This record gives sequence, structure tokens and C-alpha cells, in this order.
Amino acid sequence: MRSLLLPALLFCIPGAFAQQTPAVQISQTARISWPLASTVSFEPTVAAVVATPPPAAEPEDSNLPDDPDVALQHTTPTQTGTSSSSAAEEIQSQTATPPATPPLPPPQPKRILGMMPNYRAVSAGVIPPPPTAKEAFMDATYNAFDYSDFVFVGLTSLMAEGTNTHPVFGKGVPGYWSYYWRGFLDKSDGDYWVDFILPTAFHEDERYYAKGRGNVVKRALYAASEVIITPDYNGHNTINGAELLGRGIAQAISVTYYPSQYATVSDVASKYAYALLRDAGMNVFRELWPDFSVRVLHRQP
Repeated sequence: MRSLLLPALLFCIPGAFAQQTPAVQISQTARISWPLASTVSFEPTVAAVVATPPPAAEPEDSNLPDDPDVALQHTTPTQTGTSSSSAAEEIQSQTATPPATPPLPPPQPKRILGMMPNYRAVSAGVIPPPPTAKEAFMDATYNAFDYSDFVFVGLTSLMAEGTNTHPVFGKGVPGYWSYYWRGFLDKSDGDYWVDFILPTAFHEDERYYAKGRGNVVKRALYAASEVIITPDYNGHNTINGAELLGRGIAQAISVTYYPSQYATVSDVASKYAYALLRDAGMNVFRELWPDFSVRVLHRQP
């Protein structure tokens, strides 16, 4: 009997172990995969748990629109070069130093050396409106009756009396007075014709417009030529009829108060030429005086 039971037990034991093995495997697998139950669904199948791999994690910033790597991948070389050059040009334009503007020339003073009137001079770069008839009258009055004019006529009369230019006037105080009042009429009469009467009639601007910059010789020629060419009320250059005709009228009037022997055509022509040269010389002096005052005297004009 024992000989029959022993083979039967040996035959059943492997089967019992074979039936318990899957349960053990499932329970073991379940215990291993149980911590993952919070993130993945639990399947009570060994094949599902073991065979299904976890999903591959994608880079967190692979599809972000602001990722510089993604932007560079979608940018062609031409666009990259263009954007770089545009950025460089923008930076250069922002950091570029603006061109330095040249300094303004020294302004024209109202008086030169504190004595000579310079009311009719306009500083370089200044464009005033056309003068009115009242302004022209005041300019002529200032030029005719400024205290410096009395001094100037006094000096020229003293020179004429000393050289005995007109012997009929005599010498000494009587001769000096004869030169003085005639010289004063010559100048003041011409100032009103040149600065007020004819400019208002011809619509000419007799103020002196300083150039202020450039070659000294060219500036001097420009200043001297102002007795021949002057701007009109519209700013266009025209023949300076007020200067050329006004000085001639003043010399023609002077014939009435000079002795007949000094009222010849040659005498009138010489005084007319002297008046034009004097005005041209004064314009040159006006033009160059600010530069001389700043560069030589080291002071404002």
C-alpha cells in the first residue's frame, strides 16, 4: 500500500506547485507595480503590465515659440544675415555722433569801438523783415545826427583847412567853419537820400548784410560791391539805385552852396567818387571788424 501511495504523491506535488506559480507571479507583479497605480492604470494582466513601456518624455521646451534654437532652425541664412545687418545699422545710427554744426560768426555790434554807428548792419545768418518807411527814416536820422558824425566831419574839415583845399575859404577858424558846415550838409543830405527817400521809393533794402564766413578777400570784395548791388524787399539782388543815384543827387545839390569855381563837373565827380569809396570802405570795415575784435583784441565786437 505504501508502495502505491508514494508514486501518487510524487505525481501530484508538481501539479500543485504548477497551479500556484501564476498566482504568485501575479501577486508579486502587482506588488511591484502598485506604486505606479497613481500615475498609470493598473491592469491585472501580467502581459499588459510587463509589455507596455512608459511613454517617452518629450523635451519641455521643444515647441516653445520663444526658444532661440527653434527660431534659428526656422530662419534662413539670408534672413539671419539681414536681421543682423539691420540690428547693426540701428545700433550704429543710435550711437553715431551727429555732425557738429559750425559756430555762428561774431554778431555785428550797434557801435564799432564804442563810437562809430553801425545801426544799418545785419549780422550773418539773420534775415529781418523788410524795413518800413519809419525805420528807414530813423536809420537816416541816426546816421546823419549821431555824435560821431560831428567828430568825423570835424576831422575831415580840419584836414581840408590844413591842406588849404579851397583857398577861397581862408585859414583859421573862419576857414575851418566854411569847410565844416558844407561838409556836414554833404553827408547828412546824402544820408537821407540813400537811407530813406530813394530806398522807400525803389523798395530797396539799404542795410548791410554781413557775410561773416569765408575768405577775407572775397568777403572784402562782397562788402565793397554792396554799394552797387543790394537786395530789394523780396530778397532779390538788384542794382543799388538808392546809393548810386542818391549820392549823385546830394553832390548836385552841393553846387548851390559851394563857390562857383569849386562847382565844376570835375569837382562834383571827384566828390561823388569819394562818397562811393567812403561807403564801400565802411562796408568792408563793418564786415571784418567782428573778426578783428575777436581774434586780435580777444573781446566781443
